[in-house]
Amino acid sequence: MKKLFFIIFTLTFPCLTMAQQPIVNSDTTAMRQVTFNEIEVLPEATRVKGMLLLNKDIQYELEGAVDNMYNFKYERAEKQFKSLRRRYPEHPLPYFLMGLSQWWKIIPTNVQTLKYDDLFFAYMDSTIQKAEALYDADEKNIEAAFFLAASYGFTARLHSERSNWRKATVASKRSLDFMEKAKAGNGLSPEFLFGEALFNYYSVWIHENYPMLRPVLVFFPNGDKRLGLKQLAHVSNSGFYTGTESKTFLMKIYANEEKNMGEALRVSEELAMKYPDNAYFQRYYARLLFVNGHFTKAERISLEMLSKLEQNMPGYEAVSGRYASYILAYINQHKYRDFDKAKEHYKDAIMFAEMTNERESGYFISSYVNLARIAKQQKDQDMAKKYYTIVLKASDKKSDNYEEAKKFFKQNRKG
Repeated sequence: MKKLFFIIFTLTFPCLTMAQQPIVNSDTTAMRQVTFNEIEVLPEATRVKGMLLLNKDIQYELEGAVDNMYNFKYERAEKQFKSLRRRYPEHPLPYFLMGLSQWWKIIPTNVQTLKYDDLFFAYMDSTIQKAEALYDADEKNIEAAFFLAASYGFTARLHSERSNWRKATVASKRSLDFMEKAKAGNGLSPEFLFGEALFNYYSVWIHENYPMLRPVLVFFPNGDKRLGLKQLAHVSNSGFYTGTESKTFLMKIYANEEKNMGEALRVSEELAMKYPDNAYFQRYYARLLFVNGHFTKAERISLEMLSKLEQNMPGYEAVSGRYASYILAYINQHKYRDFDKAKEHYKDAIMFAEMTNERESGYFISSYVNLARIAKQQKDQDMAKKYYTIVLKASDKKSDNYEEAKKFFKQNRKG
């Protein structure tokens, strides 16, 4: 349910997220299918003038801060964001950036930690207040509408993760309302195109995968998955504020929805190389290397992840430990045939999964399956029985793991 709500909310806001990308003054007309039937399109010079969002001097100034935020050097990034706030205390941008920094502290924990929730909501509330003041003064202020859509959208996302469905629904509706008002900026910058790209892709994807939502989607414009992917690729290469977030969505879409692991790996590698201390990007890269059979690289990245976890580097927590430990266990089991190391890493993967209450995760169950297989190879029937017992309890009864455990007990009834 949380995943479904998250997907729905991604359709309702132009998710303003930072990336260190140069601004490309390219014509995006061919990339867009936007109708401005009820939107007053103002002359570009008039619309851009005074917009902090499109101020190139500010973008140049923030490049280092953006890199630091995505590379999990939060204190350095926030120091610059606060400096921006001192100079522009009535503008929503610096407050939004501070909130975004809290968001990226939450992400590495699979959005489980509550430690940063209060600060996150406080900064998003401040963003909304500042943007509302600008919008109340001028309802044609598309920059204000943009920040209102973004801040309400992020607020909805976290409320949905916390199962606060009423608050999530209210924030999502407000985000959608302001996204419609911000559409007049679609031709100004790739930043404004990002929300439309997500809508184009996910509106079709939801229609294909969640039939019960089709009656709701009747009230939305038609989407276009292929166009959505092209738009995301365009924004990822040319967006200053939305480039990295576009790459992140592309990586996940290619891996999870499109099952295009080659493209997913390519995008993941770009993110991992640019932000080597970002635990989320590193573990995604390690996993994609692993599933694509690049064991040597996967092993190196996984060892680096565990080293950073031992150093208590920001963002390197139990989730990263689970990924890295399982990958190393599998490689030691199947590539090096070092069963002792494999068992050690599988047990670590189990420990990390228990630390985050993710006992239903694939890595948790697969770790026990492989420990059972190793025990069988080592003729240790008692340990194999112990591990397969856990597999039976933790697995879905229709899964291959459950059938394997069931078969073991059938063949070893006398034991």
